[in-house]
Amino acid sequence: MTIYAALLRGINVGGHNKIKMADLRESLKELNLSNVQTYIQSGNIIFASADDEAMLRERIEQQIDKVFGLSIKVIIRSYDELKQIAADCPFTEQQIAEAQAGCEGECLYVSMLLQQPDAERIEKLQAMDLQNDQFHIADNNIYLLYGKSIRNSKLSVQVEKLGVPSTVRNWKTMNKLVALCEETAGSEAG
Repeated sequence: MTIYAALLRGINVGGHNKIKMADLRESLKELNLSNVQTYIQSGNIIFASADDEAMLRERIEQQIDKVFGLSIKVIIRSYDELKQIAADCPFTEQQIAEAQAGCEGECLYVSMLLQQPDAERIEKLQAMDLQNDQFHIADNNIYLLYGKSIRNSKLSVQVEKLGVPSTVRNWKTMNKLVALCEETAGSEAG
C-alpha cells in the first residue's frame, strides 16, 4: 500500500464548491481507500491505496462528481513525493525571512501541477518582471515565494496561465501533510 495525499482544487473557497470534510471522507471510503483522513477545509485527503495515481485521481474526481455534483480537479502526490517537495525547497532561510518581513500572511507556497507545463509557457513566465515575487519550477511543482501577498500577485495569475491543472498549498500545510502521511504510514505498518 502506498500513502497518498489527494489535493482538491478550489473547494470551500468564498462560499463556492462547498463540501463538508466528514461527508467527503465517508464518500471516499466507498472507493476502498484505507485510513482516509482530511486536513482543514481546503480539500486535503490522506489515505492508503494499492492503486496508481492516475486511477485514483480519476476515481476520486468521479466520486466527487457523483456524490456532490461538482467537477473538481484532483492532484495526487505520494508520501515520498511530498517528503521530496519539503526537502527540496529552493529558497534559503534568509530569502524566506526577507519575504516574510514584507508579506501579508504566508509567503511560501507550492503549486502542484497535474503535469509539467510546456517549455514555451515556462519561458514566458521566466521572462516576466514579477517584482518581489520569486518562483522555482521542479518537475510538476512550482515553489512560490511572495514578497508582498499571494492575493494580488502577478505571479499567481501567471501560474494559472501555464495551462495545466494545479492546486496551491502554503508551506505550513505542506509540512502538516507530510506529518499526516508519516502517521498514516506508521498505522499501516502496525
